[in-house]
Amino acid sequence: MDEELRQITAIYDMAVEFFVNYSFQLVGAVLILIIGFWLGGRIAALVLRLCERHSLDATLAGFFANTAKLLVIAIMSIIAMGKLGISIGPFVAALGAVSLGAGLAIQSPLSNYGAGLNIILTRPFVVGDTIKVQAVTGIVKEIRLAYTLLTNEDGVEIIIPNKHIIGEVIHNSHEDTLIELEVGISYHADPDQAIAAVKQALQHLDISTSRNQPEIGIDNFADSNVTLAVRLWAPTISHYQIRYQANSAIYTALKNANIEIAFPQREIKMLP
Repeated sequence: MDEELRQITAIYDMAVEFFVNYSFQLVGAVLILIIGFWLGGRIAALVLRLCERHSLDATLAGFFANTAKLLVIAIMSIIAMGKLGISIGPFVAALGAVSLGAGLAIQSPLSNYGAGLNIILTRPFVVGDTIKVQAVTGIVKEIRLAYTLLTNEDGVEIIIPNKHIIGEVIHNSHEDTLIELEVGISYHADPDQAIAAVKQALQHLDISTSRNQPEIGIDNFADSNVTLAVRLWAPTISHYQIRYQANSAIYTALKNANIEIAFPQREIKMLP
């Protein structure tokens, strides 16, 4: 019992001596850390406002703001460690060794972060663009360091790791998508009349886009019909809605103009 009391007393004396000698340093270090987090938040907000004032992309603005905040916190943490008399040299060496080992262990995830940084800095696309990559098409909803989040008209969210984007062929149609349609008319019909009827019908569709006017023309001479092709741009978010409306408008326009929509036919002659 006496031995245990002596050990407890020794521990108590060490604790009291530590707090007496380092209490001000501890308080100072804690205050420095608190100031660091507060200052980091303020600087991040300031950087974000500056980026927004210069109409910088939202993803890039967020990246710059977060980077500034982390740098401020890291600097204030180093100052706090120095306040406690802790040398940062061994920590830097240990951090380097750990980073090397971690880099080898998680090389694949790190490549996603590197690719994400490349996307943020080079900006091959931004939030709101419609892209096609790796046979996947969607509207860019969010760009993160590890992955890019796409969505489509059905509200389905598609997550693509950034390493599968960098180095690939990217189709970027910005906020619109090209709709390609075709319809076959009889060889007895007047193609110019059919094209005029289709063009007039499509002009009445409510399509909000700054792209060129719809393109309509003869695309092919098939066995049983003359194929008319229609190309028009529409907002990606309403791609299928406008596609169905355009098909309905084309059908009604040709029907009202008494232009026959052809179908496969075959003539059979009976020889005597």
